[in-house]
Amino acid sequence: MMSELQVHTVARQMLEQHGFAAIAKAAEQAQACEGRGEAEEAKEWRHIADAMKIMRGPHQS
Repeated sequence: MMSELQVHTVARQMLEQHGFAAIAKAAEQAQACEGRGEAEEAKEWRHIADAMKIMRGPHQS
């Protein structure tokens, strides 16, 4: 299991590389892991996606 620091580091790197599309990429990775029966890895990808959502901040209207 990744530490909280590792989760935020990966989240920040993904946002820098892919912009806000990184959130969708993390969700896709989580689904792929679930499809392979890798529940812990899927949970980590969802945690990374949640961290990116927090970094993104609130939606503008």
